[in-house]
Amino acid sequence: MSTDTAAVVRATVEDRVLEIVLDRPPANALGAPIVDGLTAAVARLADDDVRAVLVRSAVPGYFAAGADIKQMGTLDGPSFAAYRDALRHPLEALAASRVPSVAAIDGLALGGGLELAMACTLRLATPASTVGLPEVKLGLIPGAGGTQRLTRVAGRGVALDLMLTGRSVDGTEAHRLGIVDRLVDGDVVTEARALARGLAASSAPAVASIIACVDAAAGDVAAGMAFEGEEVVRMITEGEAPEGIAAFLEKRRPVWA
Repeated sequence: MSTDTAAVVRATVEDRVLEIVLDRPPANALGAPIVDGLTAAVARLADDDVRAVLVRSAVPGYFAAGADIKQMGTLDGPSFAAYRDALRHPLEALAASRVPSVAAIDGLALGGGLELAMACTLRLATPASTVGLPEVKLGLIPGAGGTQRLTRVAGRGVALDLMLTGRSVDGTEAHRLGIVDRLVDGDVVTEARALARGLAASSAPAVASIIACVDAAAGDVAAGMAFEGEEVVRMITEGEAPEGIAAFLEKRRPVWA
């Protein structure tokens, strides 16, 4: 990873939480430095000591303001496709992982910034935060999963409203619409870090299985029920349920791997 990339995206692990910090003033534009940094950081999901992820910003007023418009203005079709694929790669890896991830939105999360947040398992924001997918104002559409994830997170009507108009909403409305999972009046990073540490301290097989089952609920009902049925038994045969049950009966805290 280059020095520039390392400077704009920092990744550290503490208490089994991989904390990814975006730090590219003035707005965390998702140009090559942040995209490359995210790719390197998300690769650490494979580390054995990572049980949860926190994605946050060190730039006041911004989670991430979206794509680097100046960079986009220099791209032709093939190079734009390469940029799309480069941005999609870390976001898809984050979304597909069974390691839970938490986005701490403190400020603006627009365009690719919101797409990054939606690739996370859970999103926390302040009432003063702002989210939106304004690509239509540039004659574009969200291309890093926005059309798909916003629809799944908030429904077709909300997705069409925000994307067709390009309007942004504050954290309070985003929470009401289901885009944000928790609204935090105080320090959103502190609460998001506490949530991530709590997830990291839970049974990893159970956490991963819950995420997989909830994802399966987006498809056929019968198939989802069948998958859930298999998973609950697998928690006994391959997971940590025996330890959890024994700890409950013995009135002690469970010891997870």
